[in-house]
Amino acid sequence: MYKITSFFLIAFISVLLFAGCSSPAVDYYHRIQPAPKASGFHMEGWFVWGGSPIRVGDTYYLFASRWPDSTGFPQGYRTHSEIVLASAEDPLGPYQFRKVIIGEREPGYWDSGMAHNPTIHKIGDRYVLFYIGSDEGSAYRQIGYATAPAVTGPWTRSDQPIDFGRDANNPAVYAEPDGSVKMMWRGKNLRVFLATTPDFSGPYTIRNDNVWPDTRLEDFYLFRRGGLYHMVCEDNQGEVTGHDRWGAHFVSDDGIHGWRPAEQVVFYDHTIRWDDGTVLQCERRERPQLLMDARGNVEYLFTSVLSRGKTWCQVVPLEK
Repeated sequence: MYKITSFFLIAFISVLLFAGCSSPAVDYYHRIQPAPKASGFHMEGWFVWGGSPIRVGDTYYLFASRWPDSTGFPQGYRTHSEIVLASAEDPLGPYQFRKVIIGEREPGYWDSGMAHNPTIHKIGDRYVLFYIGSDEGSAYRQIGYATAPAVTGPWTRSDQPIDFGRDANNPAVYAEPDGSVKMMWRGKNLRVFLATTPDFSGPYTIRNDNVWPDTRLEDFYLFRRGGLYHMVCEDNQGEVTGHDRWGAHFVSDDGIHGWRPAEQVVFYDHTIRWDDGTVLQCERRERPQLLMDARGNVEYLFTSVLSRGKTWCQVVPLEK
């Protein structure tokens, strides 16, 4: 009897140890909390889109795209978008405009006509802002970057784009501790690519030329947690989440191949709950970006929102 009891006790302990070493499923969707209405980043007279946050010291900075609302949504961004910096003392905001970071420059450069879709990262001792741009008069979007020794600048723009072809969009970056980089982006027809490089300046090597062939995805964000790489993105046709343009959650063991839907595949929907008990049903909610704590846990979700002809960057907290 003692031997049988000991056997089951050892087996039970082994199961607990194995479970503790595996990566538990994480449900971000049900951790999203209400936000104050006076939060996020708004600019009167401008369409604001694609806010990417970073914390430096006790200040929260937000890099976002803007273009005059007189030029129309979304088409105006193709010729008038520029990247601006905003800041706040609270991660929820409200964020206040500080200055233009990437604006127009002389024709002939890859980003002379417009700059859009920023994503900010600290890589080594440099701040690196990845974004898309187009030369004046060109319809082709390309991916490049700017660097700075401090988050407020001065910023130095790359003279040449990363060589991903004639139309590359929606860059998402994960910087490894050794400074190497994984970058995911999409082509013109929403085919998703992933490349790696030992240094953010390149050269980049395409490691996966069709990350998710089953349907159309875009607006990616990459992070790592629990031994897995995670991707948050827009489910463009609703074939993953069951709803057009909802936020989808994928995971991969190596961050390159074998991407698969997370157990809780919905990361966010189109409903924003306010802390006064009311809700906003967004016409569009896109460009997910995350703010993590020092241990790599997700604390805040930033998305771009369209409602009643207005756009802004909205932040919501996640339950810890």
